[in-house]
Order: sequence, then structure tokens, then C-alpha cells
Amino acid sequence: MSSIKGNKLEEQDPRPLQPTPGLMEGNKLEEQDASPPQPTPGLMKGDKREEQGLGPEPAAPQQPTAEEEALIEFHRSYRELFEFFCNNTTIHGAIRLVCSQHNRMKTAFWAVLWLCTFGMMYWQFGLLFGEYFSYPVSLNINLNSDKLVFPAVTICTLNPYRYPEIKEELEELDRITQQTLFDLYKYDSSPTLVAGSRGRRDLRGTLLHPLQRLRVPSPLHGARQARSAASSVRDNNPQVDWKDWKIGFQLCNQNKSDCFYQTYSSGVDAVREWYRFHYINILSRLPETLPSLEEDTLGNFIFACRFNQVSCNQANYSHFHHPVYGNCYTFNDKSNSNLWMSSMPGVNNGLSLMLRTEQNDFIPLLSTVTGARVMVHGQDEPAFMDDGGFNLRPGVETSISMRKEALDRLGGDYGDCTKNGSDVPVKNLYPSKYTQQVCIHSCFQENMIKECGCAYIFYPRPQNEEYCDYRKHSSWGYCYYKLQADFSSDHLGCFTKCRKPCSVTSYQLSAGYSRWPSVTSQEWVFEMLSRQNNYTINNKRNGVAKVNIFFKELNYKTNSESPSVTMVTLLSNLGSQWSLWFGSSVLSVVEMAELIFDLLVITFLLLLRRFRSRYWSPGRGDRGAQEVASTQASSPPSHFCPHPTSLYLSQLGPAPSPALTAPPPAYATLGPCPSPGGSAGASSTAYPLGGP
Repeated sequence: MSSIKGNKLEEQDPRPLQPTPGLMEGNKLEEQDASPPQPTPGLMKGDKREEQGLGPEPAAPQQPTAEEEALIEFHRSYRELFEFFCNNTTIHGAIRLVCSQHNRMKTAFWAVLWLCTFGMMYWQFGLLFGEYFSYPVSLNINLNSDKLVFPAVTICTLNPYRYPEIKEELEELDRITQQTLFDLYKYDSSPTLVAGSRGRRDLRGTLLHPLQRLRVPSPLHGARQARSAASSVRDNNPQVDWKDWKIGFQLCNQNKSDCFYQTYSSGVDAVREWYRFHYINILSRLPETLPSLEEDTLGNFIFACRFNQVSCNQANYSHFHHPVYGNCYTFNDKSNSNLWMSSMPGVNNGLSLMLRTEQNDFIPLLSTVTGARVMVHGQDEPAFMDDGGFNLRPGVETSISMRKEALDRLGGDYGDCTKNGSDVPVKNLYPSKYTQQVCIHSCFQENMIKECGCAYIFYPRPQNEEYCDYRKHSSWGYCYYKLQADFSSDHLGCFTKCRKPCSVTSYQLSAGYSRWPSVTSQEWVFEMLSRQNNYTINNKRNGVAKVNIFFKELNYKTNSESPSVTMVTLLSNLGSQWSLWFGSSVLSVVEMAELIFDLLVITFLLLLRRFRSRYWSPGRGDRGAQEVASTQASSPPSHFCPHPTSLYLSQLGPAPSPALTAPPPAYATLGPCPSPGGSAGASSTAYPLGGP
């Protein structure tokens, strides 16, 4: 009978079953029946029929056992990977997704709980990473106690110096100011401003930008005009309030196409600013090389100087001139070879100065206060008397106690500060270290030179540049006041460009005042000053002042910034969150990474298999099926020798199944084909033609 395609036809031997030596593992030992062979209509696909020949059956190739493992193995499906992970991972709760798979409700519950826990943990991770990358800082306050370097002290006379080179121009400006005050306010200031006045005459025509009185209508005045217009009585002499007027001077650009009035509501402020504007123009005409000032100017200004009960000498100070504050002297600056050290606090262990505050040959319209101006600053910092100084009152002893404070900021990602100003896009015009005030003033001077074509006299001048003078730069005043407005509103970007220094040393000052000298001691004090320092003045108390500058205590405070969240803190917080939600360790994170890697590999292999089946061998499976179906069972190859079993089956008739038949392997047909009826030496098994 015919067999189904792929099944092996088993031969049956009437002899009893004998053990087969050399039978390999995996081959099935079939019991033989003594009855003649019968057709096996129930033989299914995959069942085996063993054919026994004359000789021993050759061994099949040995298959790898289950215990053998390859170097790299991957799971065959996502399901297999997921089950393996849940059964073997150290993450809590994952095994519940597998062990409760027969209960769908529990499986869904644990799946939702596991995903929610996973989401909550990574939400906390996001918060921790957000806090870390915001770079927060903590402020650490340390209190130290040690010997302290005494800071630099700058003191000015508040009496601008009259240079001989511009004395005539200053006198001319004083006479024009006298005429202006008389024209505006009917005030004769000749005894005060100009000694030996040559009389009032119209001098304002010789000076640019004259001071004028401008009428600015107020809302009340407008309402009064509306009522007068509605009235039938005409007011020929309207009363004008002085509050309706403003004082100012006109400034125009180069081609006079745009002009504006620089006005002030106070006449005192208007006269001072107008006088200062012209004084700057006159001062800019001084030659670059000036003769040194008189050496006795320090002796005329400072009667006595002591530090730590030791008298000062000329090597302890340096001199410079300020356009408004006059002669200034800086004690204990960086030019001092031996900086002063304070080993004890208190008024007797600091700097003590006795000053002369009388104003000889002063400029009253430029300096309206009397006394002196003092500022405490670092050795490498310039003295910005306008920004940080304060005035000393005549006839008063001023005691200034100091307390040092240091601040160290974190730069880089933790703060917008600079260490030495090298990364700031502003050139330092001062011969000192970088400070924010130095940068701001340098930035304004750069913009002044760029926009106005000249340098402002209050700030250092770069090389090959000249100070502003309306005789050479007619519109510099217009440009300066416009630029000053833009600077104040930070349209120039100076406050943005000039970053704070990372290390700052400051001094907190507190002042106390007392009358000096006292009523009982003033006689002998003034007598000693007159004998030793040629001090002669009618109002003696208004001509002297005393100042004491000392450390209140040697304890100084250091404020330093440190990162609030470091990498160690971040890892600790991440580990705490991971342990809280899953009770796992770092190795569990490695397991998660391995799971993700396996998922990517399986996905890649599946996509690669689909790509190969679609593009590398398209339609290969369909064509193979058609070729097998078209193969005829009755057309064996030319070298095929029919097996006796095939002859027996051919006598039984056609096969009941239309399936294709494949000839069984003939292991004993290595020689010439035997005759169908031969039995001797051809085979060890006889095949009867009849039925049982």
C-alpha cells in the first residue's frame, strides 16, 4: 500500500525482537510483529517506519543536548523574555506578574500597581535631576579671628584746586556766572564769587550754552487760563508763580537738527550743574604734563597722622587730584612697601588724622560743602569718591569702626561671576584689579568715546584719545546727557556685561560723632596748632576736624558658597528613591539595562528576518511549493533502484491518498540491483506476496 508523504515505511520481521547493538540515543526501537505486513491506513505525518536491512543501520547525526549552551543566546519571543525576567529579577513585585497569570484580575492589578510605582519613581527621578541641573548653592558662614591687613583710606579736601594754567578762564567763568545770577534772580554775587569785580556787563554772549529760565505751564495754570478765556474781563498782567519756571540750558547735536533743554526744578542744582559743565570743558584744556603740586599741600591739609600710636611718614600715602573733590591722599595703598597690620581692635590701634577744613582759594559754585571726604577700600581698588565716600563735619571728631567681610562665590554653572575679569567683554581702563564699579565706569567711557568721539574727564582716558571740550567737540554735551540717560536705563548693557567678581572683600562701617575740641580744651588745642602748624583762622572750630578709623573687632566673617546638590548627593537620593519604590540595588538597574538590551536585540532580529524574507528572497516559499507539487511520484531518478517494498506496494493497487510518495532510503543497495524474486544474499528479510 502507499504511505503518506514524509512517513517512513516500517518493515516487519517474523523473528522475535533481538537487541540491536549500537543503537544511538534518540532512535526509537520498534517491536516487530510476526504477522505478515499489513497496510497501515492510520499512519500520521511524522510517524516513523524503520526498515531493517541486511546490515546494521547507520547512526544518525548526533543532535545537541539541552544541557549544551551557546556563547550568546537570545530569547525567541517577547513573552519568553518577559517570563524569564519576572522569574529571575531582584525587583520586588515583578514575579507577581507571572505567578498570578491564571488569575487575570490579580495579574491586571499587579501590572497596574507595578507600572504606577515605576512611573512614580521616575517622576521623583525627574525632580531630583531638575534640582541638580538648576545648580543651587548653599551659603556657608564662617567666623575667623586673626591679624587683619588694614585697608586703604582715601581722604579729599573738598576744595578743587585752581591750576595756574586755567586761572584766567575760571575767573571769566565766575564773572559770567555772576551776570547770569543777576539776570535770572536779580542777585548780586560779586562779593562772594569774584574778588575785585569789574562790574556787571553782558558776558553771556561769549559763552556757549547759556543758562536760561524756561516756563513750564502747570495743570493749575492751564485751568486758570481756561477760566480767564471764559471770563469777559481780560487779564493783561497775569500773575506767574515761580513754580511754573524751570532753569536749564540748551544742548544740540552737530547739525542743530535736534535740541533739548537740560532743566532742573531747583535753581541751586541748575547753577551747580551748569557751572560744572563749563568747568569740565575748561579743565580738559590742561596740558598732559602738569607741574607737580606743592609738597606742603599735605602739611597744610593734615595736621597730624598716626597709626598704632606711630606717626605716619611720606612713604605711607600717595596723592592724586579729583576734578571736584580736590587734592586726595590715599594711605596704606598698594604702593606702600609695608602694609599696615592690625593686631588689636580699638580706637588706639587704628588710623587717626587731624585735618584742616578751611577752604583757601576755593571755588564756591563747584564745592558747596565744607569739611573733608573719606572712603575706605581695598589696596587694589580705586577710590570712587562719588560712589562710596562720605563727608566729615568740621569741629567734630568722627570715629569710624570697621568690620571685615569676605564673600566667595561659585562661578561657572553655579553663578554669574568672574574671577579676574578676563572673560568680561569690557577693557579695564584702571590700573587696578577687576571690580564691578571699575568695569561699569570703563564701559561708560568706551561708549562715550564710541558715540561722542571724546573721553569724559572723570574717568581714565585711553591712549590716543582726548577729553571732551566743546571748542573741539561742539555737541559732546548733547551726546553725554543722552548717553547718561541710556546708561541709567541699562540700554548700553554695561550692568549686564559687568559681572560680579567671585571674590569680594568689603568693610562694614559704623560712625560715631562727638564735638571736638571740647569747650574746656579748645583754647590750648588751637594754641598748639597755631604754634606748630601756623593755624590762624577767625572761626577756629570750623577750620579743623578729626577722624579715627579702626577695627571694631578682629573677628571677620567669611561667606562662601558651596553646591547644595553634588553628584554624591544625587546618587544617594536616586538610590533612596529606587529602594523606596522597588527595594532594589544597583544590580537591579543592571538587570533593567539587560532587559532593554534584549528587547532591542529581539526587535532587530525580527525586523531583519522580515526584511530578508521580503527583499532578499521574494516569493521563494510559493515557488518551492509549486515545484514540489509538480514532481511525479512515478518518475524517479535514473539511478534509482526500486526497493522490494516498493514492488510489494505496487501490487496492492493505487494509493488511497493523492499525496506524493517519496522512495524510502535503500541502505543495502550499494551494489547491483537485486532481482525482485531473489532472496539469497540479497536481504535478510523475505517479503511474501500474499496476504497472511
